[in-house]
Amino acid sequence: MTKEQRKTETCKQLLDTFYASPRTTKVEKLSFSGVGHRDVYNITAPFRYDGEEVILGRVEERDSEFSQVFFFTYDNNHIWTPREHTHTYNLQDPCWTIIKGELIIGGVEVITAADNPEKIVSWVTQFYRGFQIDSLCHFSSGPGTMKDIRLIELADGRVGVFTRPQGARGGRGQIGFTIIDSLDELSEQTFNDAEMLRDQFVPEEWGGANEAHLLSNGHVGVLGHIACFDILGNKHYYAMTFAINPETCEKTPMKIIAARTDFPIGPGKRPELEDVIFSGGLIRSANGRAVLSVGVSDAEAYQIDIPDPFIEYEQFD
Repeated sequence: MTKEQRKTETCKQLLDTFYASPRTTKVEKLSFSGVGHRDVYNITAPFRYDGEEVILGRVEERDSEFSQVFFFTYDNNHIWTPREHTHTYNLQDPCWTIIKGELIIGGVEVITAADNPEKIVSWVTQFYRGFQIDSLCHFSSGPGTMKDIRLIELADGRVGVFTRPQGARGGRGQIGFTIIDSLDELSEQTFNDAEMLRDQFVPEEWGGANEAHLLSNGHVGVLGHIACFDILGNKHYYAMTFAINPETCEKTPMKIIAARTDFPIGPGKRPELEDVIFSGGLIRSANGRAVLSVGVSDAEAYQIDIPDPFIEYEQFD
């Protein structure tokens, strides 16, 4: 990984590079039952638990932002159904990781106005931990209005923390990073004090980390998103990756790895969200491929088989 300074690239420039290198993909839409007529989107990557494959998904009415996070398991009919006797969480955009053998679940809680329970005025990322899905306990909350907080166990056992400051410090949304010795040190101060990674987004655009992977060289591969508005106010979200050396915070340039055009035309939550995909998680395979789980247009869930975007990052010392 080099310290060479590179000009920050825009969504359009990254997208031009992405489309200039066609790749072979395989796309699968995920089917769900047991949630009524609600949409399921912004899913996590699957993980194995108690002999079952499990994912978390955001479950929501098409005309609402008030959602629940469900644990889903895969049945013999290739349908994802809510895991039996399992607690649901009043959260958005779930994530998970394993730290010291413990399952860590996160999601975004919306905060409503005191005089109007239908008006969302803020949001807070909440974290739960435990060794069993059925006995997770809340242990940490992020600062107000901060989404896209992600945790990872590093090679030396410490915990890497990715943040997303906004406003005076982070504009529309930057990525921050810090290291703590253990989950016991996770606090609002930790999130606020994280060093912001510079030169990743131009001021008019934004992004965040969605999942972190420990690579074979001890660096961290980051799966995230980069986003922008067009002149009509429509949002455009793309899946991206980069890598960071956790000891020095040196990082690779970002690259887009998937776009809305990879998926079939389908419904969207609102017209301005048509060109949106939200990276949920990625499973690497031994054959140089990876399966990316995404939410599409804030209404559907897909998985797409792509070349493993992290292989190139493992070549660095």
